[in-house]
Amino acid sequence: MPEKSELDVLLKTEQTFPPPEGFAAASEFNDPGIYEQADADPEGWWASWAEKLDWIEPWDTILDWSNPPHVTWFAGGKLNVSANCLDRHIEAGRADDIAYHWEAEDAGPDDEPVTGVGSHAGGRISVTYGWLHDQTQRLANVLRDRGVGKGDVVGIFMPMVPEAAVAMLACTRIGAIHNVVFGGFSAESLRERMEFSDAKALITADATLRRGNPMPMKAAIDEALDTLPAMEHVIVLDRCGTGAPLKEGRDLDWAEALAAADPVCEPEPMDAEDPLFLLYTSGSTAKPKGIVHTTGGYLTQATATHRMIFDLKDDDVYWCAADIGWVTGHSYIVYAPLANGATSIMFEGAPDFPTKDRWWEIVERYRATILYTAPTVIRSFMKWGEELPAAHDLGSLRLLGTVGEPINPKAWLWYNEHIGGGRCPIVDTWWQTETGAAMISPLPAITTTKPGSATRPLPGFRAAIFDNNGNEIEEGGGTLVLTRPWPAMARTLFKEPERYINAYWDRYGKETYLVGDAARRDEDGYFWIVGRIDDVINVSGHRLSTMEIESSLVSHPHVAEAAVIGVPDDFTGQAIIAFATPNDEAPPGHEFTDELREHVADRIGKLARPKAIYFADDLPKTRSGKIMRRLLRDIADGKELGDVSTLRDPAVVEELQAQVAAS
Repeated sequence: MPEKSELDVLLKTEQTFPPPEGFAAASEFNDPGIYEQADADPEGWWASWAEKLDWIEPWDTILDWSNPPHVTWFAGGKLNVSANCLDRHIEAGRADDIAYHWEAEDAGPDDEPVTGVGSHAGGRISVTYGWLHDQTQRLANVLRDRGVGKGDVVGIFMPMVPEAAVAMLACTRIGAIHNVVFGGFSAESLRERMEFSDAKALITADATLRRGNPMPMKAAIDEALDTLPAMEHVIVLDRCGTGAPLKEGRDLDWAEALAAADPVCEPEPMDAEDPLFLLYTSGSTAKPKGIVHTTGGYLTQATATHRMIFDLKDDDVYWCAADIGWVTGHSYIVYAPLANGATSIMFEGAPDFPTKDRWWEIVERYRATILYTAPTVIRSFMKWGEELPAAHDLGSLRLLGTVGEPINPKAWLWYNEHIGGGRCPIVDTWWQTETGAAMISPLPAITTTKPGSATRPLPGFRAAIFDNNGNEIEEGGGTLVLTRPWPAMARTLFKEPERYINAYWDRYGKETYLVGDAARRDEDGYFWIVGRIDDVINVSGHRLSTMEIESSLVSHPHVAEAAVIGVPDDFTGQAIIAFATPNDEAPPGHEFTDELREHVADRIGKLARPKAIYFADDLPKTRSGKIMRRLLRDIADGKELGDVSTLRDPAVVEELQAQVAAS
């Protein structure tokens, strides 16, 4: 009998956590009947949430699903996202309310918050809705005055500073489509995404602070920008005072341009189905997928799930500790919190700089009530020790959340005890870049949670587990699918409509969305996400294509062939392991390994750096020449190999096994 997997054991656990005593009574969302209400009339459910937004023109039709997988939500309706995030709060007299408590990485213990300044001031800034409104309008006019308008793509490559939110909102103000690229990506990754999207302008910064040192951004990407003929304008924020060079005729200084700009920019009326943003995510091929999200449905679902999942209240201090460069930052740092009028925390730096209790200092300083972060960060905190959070007053926290990857029960329980003090419900959220906002998650005042499970689909959504034949599995494991259209669903892949259908809608029919995750459902109907069914590696919540990493390795002049796999990792969720065939000129030894790791980091980004690289004269292949990645996973895990009947050269496997065993 094979040993039961950790998941099999967990699915049978009797350890459950009901909503904390008194939590439900104080919650707006404490009636379990909302699930049945939403299921009985999903269109009415989403319309009730859309009505909470400000519409320039009302919609004619809530949902058109007559030609799946193509969908239309709120047809005929017009709105503007920046107006919903800013103008309506200003009109309500909330210009002086704080939108973000921003903390620079190098903020000192005695730095007092200041208002009315940008990130160049460093320290601590109280970012008001009024300041955001002013800066957004000015930047929108800078773009508009240079010919950027509705439907044009604007790239954003920024540190974690308030101006990154301003850049996104300015694009939405004039109907431009933003394409945010994570600030840790390489110049080549930025160039590719700007080229794919035909970006007309880029908003970036001179540098970003990393562990006390300014790391160049603008200077690092200049050469890449010079290869983009469509790139007409580059706006550069002076974050660190490094004096980044400005190319005459193309580059603009942020401060100078905004100071000279008209402070009033009327918001562009946008159709509900007009594109709002592109966000490139790694898929199973080397070419990233340009996910297209539209305006009305996306904002509706993002604001609704933000209020429900986090039980949002007027006096909350909310901290989503993600990066704006990922979809979590789009939905739950910028758009939903601002549309809901929340006060958020935004932090520039790493969780362990200058000390490993920096986060707990921030929670204590701002009296944070909600913390939303990734399991990989929680596992780091566990490694650093419970005494660090114990040294701080975390009593303000009332709710904890996780995002980016499944959280293992050990980390869940540690989070519950040492950060939440056993009094905070934990919302383990599952969703994707493609879904736009959360889909499966507990509701903290309603759901009894199980450590390691995202529990049930939120009201208004339907998920299922299918077998390979498309039959639903009521209890057990299979492939996770979504069986009902939702407002924030991706509409297409940018300039690749056929790829969109092939990637997500072909396997089980045009009305069933293929998630790409393996999952199980237990006897209570709770969902447990197991892992990816494709060749995408999830490192610390960031999805990276195996083929993209392989292509990067092979681009090195001394590498003839490469294969990449993901293996479980206690701290990052998955780690990247590479197998490579060097050419005859390859220099031997550790220095070559280090060189290859940095080569990948330079081409894709540091998070794509392989944890280990093993070399052989060939890779395990079938007789037809196909690389046997299954065997590579077994080799990396030190497992007994399965069926090797189709293996072309067993000696290759033995060579790699010896390397792994010796490492």
